[in-house]
Amino acid sequence: MSEFIKVAARSEIPENHAIAVEARGKRIALFNADGVFYAIENSCLHMGVALSAGKLCGTRVVCPLHGWEYDITTGTNVDDPRMRVASFAVKIDGDNIFIEI
Repeated sequence: MSEFIKVAARSEIPENHAIAVEARGKRIALFNADGVFYAIENSCLHMGVALSAGKLCGTRVVCPLHGWEYDITTGTNVDDPRMRVASFAVKIDGDNIFIEI
């Protein structure tokens, strides 16, 4: 059964940046894209590099190693929609950010 777990505070993530968090043993990239928060698995499918270290361009993140791009709203690889990392529902309560695991 899934539940929402607090993983960060809004104030920890500047606009158009990301941080890495962990919840229930899962590595998660938490993004602030123009004030909207998204969470996806923090591991590029190509070589496992942390997507939280990538460049955020709107709602796309570019892997810092080889440039693979992911849509942070769905976890889908931009070049091959059959490939995707897990995405997680995000809920905001005041300054607290929760993700559904």
